[in-house]
Amino acid sequence: MNREKFKEKAKKGIDDLFARIEELESKKEDLKEKSKAKYREIMAEIKEIEADLEAKFRRMDDAGDGKWAEAKEAFSQSAESFKEAFKHLASLFKSQPSSSENEEKADKD
Repeated sequence: MNREKFKEKAKKGIDDLFARIEELESKKEDLKEKSKAKYREIMAEIKEIEADLEAKFRRMDDAGDGKWAEAKEAFSQSAESFKEAFKHLASLFKSQPSSSENEEKADKD
């Protein structure tokens, strides 16, 4: 993949992940208290990785030919860390029913 296509794909991937995180943030009130604490912990980690990822994207974007491969590798590693943290965050929502599901179950009982 050439440099410009990689940068376009990387930028789209970052934008998609950030949008998915915003979506999860809007659902955080559905989490149980214990999960909310874990959510805040993971979100703090994600915010750090997010800042690092954006900085590495800028360095990759600005890298000259001699530094391109190094910058691309650093960005790719940071992106993988970000994806793993996102999966961890998303798992909090999958591991428990939402409050609306709990309300529906209570109504049936």
